[in-house]
Amino acid sequence: MRRFHRPQSNMKLCVSLFVLGIILHGASAMTHSLKYFYTSSSQVPNFPEFVGVGLVDDVEMVHYDSNTKRAEPKQDWMNKATEDNPQYWDRETGNFLNAQQVFKANIEIVRQRMNQTGGAHINQNMYGCEWDDETGEVKGYDQYGFDGEDFIVFDLETLTWIAPRQEAFITKLKWDKNEANNAYNKHYYTQLCPEWLKKYVSYGKDTLMRTELPSISLLQKSSSSPVTCHATGFFPDRAMLFWTKDGDELLEDVDPGEILPNHDGTFQKSVELDVSSIPSEDWGRYHCVFQLSGVPEDVLTKLDKAVIRTNEKSITPLIIAAAGIALCVAVVTALGYFLYKKKNDKRPPSPASDQDVVEELNPKS
Repeated sequence: MRRFHRPQSNMKLCVSLFVLGIILHGASAMTHSLKYFYTSSSQVPNFPEFVGVGLVDDVEMVHYDSNTKRAEPKQDWMNKATEDNPQYWDRETGNFLNAQQVFKANIEIVRQRMNQTGGAHINQNMYGCEWDDETGEVKGYDQYGFDGEDFIVFDLETLTWIAPRQEAFITKLKWDKNEANNAYNKHYYTQLCPEWLKKYVSYGKDTLMRTELPSISLLQKSSSSPVTCHATGFFPDRAMLFWTKDGDELLEDVDPGEILPNHDGTFQKSVELDVSSIPSEDWGRYHCVFQLSGVPEDVLTKLDKAVIRTNEKSITPLIIAAAGIALCVAVVTALGYFLYKKKNDKRPPSPASDQDVVEELNPKS
């Protein structure tokens, strides 16, 4: 496989300001993240050959694909990047173009390693860093995958590569030998990447640091179905939603869902409660509780038959719309975002650099 060399940025970075640990009820302290997802595909209908997206605190801020061949801001506040560097977007485009060529070659390399002759395949790379704005702790990660499974992962502690699959062992041996590049990777993920992260957060602090409480609804398809507590429109995504009985969190008879994005940049989440064995007179002892990072007070919704929406015709469009939005966002964020989310969010090219970002270590591997 081919890999990237992280070029030194020639642009002075602003370091004045700005899931892993969810800090609920905190006034300001939080962990910020900068993540990039590169996805190249082969024989996937109606999907670009290459897509690259960058996210700050899980909010998409840059997008590139092989159809447009142009890096574009996804948030208005990212236009501030050109105030420091007028060539910022040209350089970003160049980085993505280089990555596109490397990833196109990598699909064929990995496919041959696995003795695969054709079919649809996806080659992915996720990388980036996290920064705790209270403790200053920094973490970095760099992880490659193929068809949704880990292929090779960088260990920032040992400065070596981990090969979960036998087919990646040749690449591991070659990359481990390049000690200079691995040392630079450590510098990049512990120094340069966090500096860019702080800069981006300073650009978008009014958006990224805001809090929005959700609207909450209780839904039930029929009298024998579980009751769903659905919260939508909240921001940020560092939130919890759960059921309680007499103030104690319920761990049984509940089915929590994942946090999903809305089309407007907010988030939604649902949690179901099996009410089949709950006597009617006890319903008032149950509450749906919503907690949002940065907001000191919980939002409580009592389990009340009078407020439950049971008209199946009114519930179905909501569920269909939510599913459609989630699917759309998944495609926009490079197909592999949710496919690979099951792993630890485990790389960003230095956005301001006029040096090459590609170094071919082994053209035939």
